[in-house]
Amino acid sequence: MQRIRLRYTKRGRLRFTSHRDFQRAFERALRRAEVPMAYSAGFTPHPKVSYANAAPTGTGSEAEYLEIALTEARDPEKLRILLDESLPTGLDIVDAVEARTSGLADRLTASEWELRLDGVAPEDAARAVEAFKASDLVEVQRRTKNGVRTFDARAAVVDLDSRDGQDAHDGHDARDGRDGSGGADGSETPRPQPAASVGSTGAAGTAPLAGPTDQPCAILRLVVRHVTPAVRPDDVLSGLRAVADLAPPVPAAVTRLAQGLFDDETGTVTDPLAPDREAAPAPSTAEPAAAAKASAPVGPA
Repeated sequence: MQRIRLRYTKRGRLRFTSHRDFQRAFERALRRAEVPMAYSAGFTPHPKVSYANAAPTGTGSEAEYLEIALTEARDPEKLRILLDESLPTGLDIVDAVEARTSGLADRLTASEWELRLDGVAPEDAARAVEAFKASDLVEVQRRTKNGVRTFDARAAVVDLDSRDGQDAHDGHDARDGRDGSGGADGSETPRPQPAASVGSTGAAGTAPLAGPTDQPCAILRLVVRHVTPAVRPDDVLSGLRAVADLAPPVPAAVTRLAQGLFDDETGTVTDPLAPDREAAPAPSTAEPAAAAKASAPVGPA
């Protein structure tokens, strides 16, 4: 049995896709691409797909992960292309590796998020961020099925900074070449997106902004550890409201930029698929040498 680990995205309008909706779309893509899936036992067999730490509905993401089990070996990159073509634009399969290590979920311990606050002056956001970081405890409330729960939103936040949103109007952001941002060779070229892309996470259905506007805008970058209870970007926004009365006039556009192990030395979220690539056997030089020998001319020139 072969196991393949995939990284996929939720972009543009598809950020409003629920996790259950994605599951149905992905299982259809598996059938459409004729992937030789392994199935569970029992009266109602299901394809063996393991989803890891899905982003909340309504948030975009460049770093969602899952693992599938196959009954026949397949080339990961060819499989990625087939699945990507079988999914709607916005749900894009951008990376694939063969699982050669255990514990993918154990390597998803932190996330990097971008929060676009339209209508918020950058200086107001900066003051709120400093007040949040200076606090030892920031209690927020979240309504759950068991009632209202109060918890600390500060301890899980590893890093938080703000900048002027006008500086991000080039349509791309600083994700290029960073850990977890591309494929095995760091040269990922995703399909064209009709709506917001990385770094331009505006309202769904709108194109990336091409230049400065009169509307103030602040961009927050947030790195948060995965703890229990989970601290989500909206919890941090609630914390900013509690410590500095920061209240964006419109809902924030939120995108997960990376997900993986947090590196304390570099302060970055690392690629969780890197250990699988590193564990892959080195390509043999015997086959290329044999091919070169077979193609060499025979006899005198």
